Amino acid sequence: MAFLIQETQSLDQQINQSFHEATSWFTDAILYQIPITNTISIPWVLIILVLGALYFSIYFKGINIRSFLTSVNIIRGKYDHIDISNQEDIKETIRVEGNGEVSHFQALTAALSATVGLGNIAGVAIALSIGGAGATFWMIVIGLLGMASKFVECTLGVKYREIAKDGTVFGGPMYYLKKGLEQLGFSKLGKLLSILFAVMCVGGSFGGGNMFQVNQAFKLFEYVTGAEESFIYGKGWIFGCIMAIFAGIVIIGGIKKIAKVTDKVVPVMVVVYVLAVIVVLLTNFSEIPNAISQIINGAFNPEGIAGGFIGVMIQGFRRGAFSNEAGIGSSSIAHAAVKTNYAASEGLVALLEPFIDTVIVCTMTALALIITGQITAGNEVSFEQGAILTSKALESSISWFPYVLTIAVILFAFSSMISWSYYGYQAWTFLFGRKKTIGNIYKVIFCIFTIVGAAATLNAVTDFSDAMVFSMMVPNMIGLVVLAPQVLKELKKYKLKIKENKH
Repeated sequence: MAFLIQETQSLDQQINQSFHEATSWFTDAILYQIPITNTISIPWVLIILVLGALYFSIYFKGINIRSFLTSVNIIRGKYDHIDISNQEDIKETIRVEGNGEVSHFQALTAALSATVGLGNIAGVAIALSIGGAGATFWMIVIGLLGMASKFVECTLGVKYREIAKDGTVFGGPMYYLKKGLEQLGFSKLGKLLSILFAVMCVGGSFGGGNMFQVNQAFKLFEYVTGAEESFIYGKGWIFGCIMAIFAGIVIIGGIKKIAKVTDKVVPVMVVVYVLAVIVVLLTNFSEIPNAISQIINGAFNPEGIAGGFIGVMIQGFRRGAFSNEAGIGSSSIAHAAVKTNYAASEGLVALLEPFIDTVIVCTMTALALIITGQITAGNEVSFEQGAILTSKALESSISWFPYVLTIAVILFAFSSMISWSYYGYQAWTFLFGRKKTIGNIYKVIFCIFTIVGAAATLNAVTDFSDAMVFSMMVPNMIGLVVLAPQVLKELKKYKLKIKENKH
């Protein structure tokens, strides 16, 4: 028996090594880091994401701040009565005006369910362990800039979406890259970029959007229930089977079913987590000014700036799929399913996503970690250790909260999985067709990967899935820059209609 176990472990190691060797060229290329100093380097994809977000913030004249209240009013339903007919739009867009599957709020929560999660809990701890308290400041800056990128991609997601006869919505970068660039005379380029994005999106949904999520949820569950003494220690496949069953039940129902789950689960998860952090902050109220001082002083200290960027953008954003995924293009797939007459309306709703995910949730986590003294700058922690440190920070004020946090992490992981299954499904049908049997093949494969993800050691697989997710940025960012003028037209139309309805 011992011999059999040893042989199995050896086989696992061989598989991991073979997989790493087969994919190392791809991961090395996508995750290549440009050296800044002898000790500091930044992934090239991250530079493009940040520069792109800065460009869109300037191009749209600070829309991330200027249109914030309008975004909130759209969520509140203040402009639901607006009804237009855009005769200037392309035929496919005219055909789907006013259609969709979910509300503004449901689209936002479905997208948030894929972004709010382990990056906010464990990724923040990793960021602070490298860059110190100053990393928090740059986290907020990047979150604010990312709002502009999110606005652009989600406006395009609605503008160029397609709706089948049965009402099913198909949208996202695959469609606006193909149709938008074709409209501008770049048909071949658009087709190539759309295929590249779809392939990477499918890979990202299996890896970062599924295997990584379930694996990390299991690790924390295993730790809280006794680590090596846990009743489920070394039985990740059981945990994976349970998650796969629940995920399968939800994803079979499509975006409507997913939205009905996320519009209930996501607000509850965020509220419970935020309330717990607030309890910690109130308990240590006298320490808040000192924490804020550490954040500001650390941000503008040369070492703090370098550490902050490394911590937030490389570690925190990498392990959390760049946290809010602004510029990656994935969220536009969920937002494309919204019921709206105006593409820009959903773009404005979407810009709230990075604000909630990064500016609010991540910042509150950082404050709790700083105040409770859980982080030692320069002492880098792993993802599992990051989640445990956050758990300990909350435990300092609420003794039983680690159990609640474990449930929250499982729900965060679950909601991320079902949203990413929708992203992957959309990309899969774009590549292979929309027949029900083809879609079901993807859903079965996704559930199988859920079981594998909980049971496996994901070193090489995690790097590869990270690279797949990050590589989605390349074709997407090209499309966003080229199609930005189209987004500006949509924004002007919508703002004009709002102005007309005030009189």
